[in-house]
Amino acid sequence: MAATPGKARSRFVVVGGGIAGVTCAEKLAVDFPSEDIFLVTASPVIKAVTNFRQVSKTLEEFDVEEQPSSLLEQRYPNIKVIHSAVKQLKSDEHKIFTEDGSEYTYEKLCLCAGAKPKLIFEGSPYVLGIRDTDSAKAFQKNLARAERIVVVGNGGIALELVYEIEGCEVIWAIKDKAIGNTFFDAGAAEFLIPKLTAEKQETPIECKRTKYTMEGSEKIERPIAAPSDKLGSALGPDWHEGLQLKGTKEFSHKVHIEILCEVKKIHSQQEFIQLQQTSLAFPKEGKNVEPDEVLWPVYVELTNGKIYGCNFIVSATGVVPNVKPFLDSNNMRLWTQARQMGWYAAKCMAADASGESIDLDFSFELFAHVTKFFNYKVVVLGKFNAQGLGLDHELMLRCTKGQEYVKVVMQNGRMMGAVLIGETDLEETFENLILNQMDLSAYGEDLLNPDIDIEDYFD
Repeated sequence: MAATPGKARSRFVVVGGGIAGVTCAEKLAVDFPSEDIFLVTASPVIKAVTNFRQVSKTLEEFDVEEQPSSLLEQRYPNIKVIHSAVKQLKSDEHKIFTEDGSEYTYEKLCLCAGAKPKLIFEGSPYVLGIRDTDSAKAFQKNLARAERIVVVGNGGIALELVYEIEGCEVIWAIKDKAIGNTFFDAGAAEFLIPKLTAEKQETPIECKRTKYTMEGSEKIERPIAAPSDKLGSALGPDWHEGLQLKGTKEFSHKVHIEILCEVKKIHSQQEFIQLQQTSLAFPKEGKNVEPDEVLWPVYVELTNGKIYGCNFIVSATGVVPNVKPFLDSNNMRLWTQARQMGWYAAKCMAADASGESIDLDFSFELFAHVTKFFNYKVVVLGKFNAQGLGLDHELMLRCTKGQEYVKVVMQNGRMMGAVLIGETDLEETFENLILNQMDLSAYGEDLLNPDIDIEDYFD
């Protein structure tokens, strides 16, 4: 049963119903079974980690599910979920105030308030951000009647979108030279690009998310946008599974990439007509770009001078933290990583409350991330793009077209980072080599020799 509005006190208060907040609350509930843990969330549902698997010392894989908060309270009877957004924090008084008029006093507070999409243009009905389940469903409904969309951005959401969309032309505008610049280099990007033109063989799997909110009206007159002021938790890595991301056309992928550009301006149909300029048709490989004869609801003018018409625009250009209620007259530090950060935040809170010292968790010894792009498993480890190494490093590559891409970053004979695409089974071995900093100079190029079982070699 959720905590009732009014005044209440708890030793531990956690703000945020996403993975970080829920993980933090769960650990505190286990460590302090006699204490009530308050979890404050603006969302009617919480995000839960399921099917957790420790891939290696620092790599984790898990599914993300939306669940009603009652399930969390059943699993942990000392967690009390408060369904309201935070209006104000008074850190000097150790109090938070919520939108429903309640006041909560805490001894220790953990803020896991998440973020919201950073839209390229606020207020336009033709610009959609994708952040939570509501915005993903709004996107799906709009896509179902679209012939062409423009995707702006080069991060994880954009990478997943352009691969998953079928039956709709996609103009993909990125400010970098290659796709996926945040995660990998130009070589890895070239390895992935053929997937954008290949027919998708995968069949949709059953959606792992259950929606526990009421659906609104289905009537569509112009692009549907999820409420911009609603604070929903971030989508998990499998957010598109079970969603049919298909437009009105009968083809698989049709993606054109515009590199080294950003959106200069967005024009309504009427504004474009008044401009008396020419928009471009979808480019065909090996042919000159032709003027577009179709009249579109909205037009995107890029900084490279090109103009494309489309049904709507997806702004996948990152997020901004939901920190407004916490900044005024407060000195704040922000956490970013989700499950590990939430777990470690709870560990720190528990240690401080018990008067114990705490060492840095091994999760922070090495940057490690596993995800999936273009239906390939993608693992990035350490300084995977030679971050901070300057020119004093070398790269070793192994690539089998359509199967795997392996890149390691070496410095003075030691492995500093790696990018693994495909089912390489090298992540645990490379993780250990990066952590123990073994001198690998003697192995030379044999380090990536496919005829040598490197896993057995270094066990």
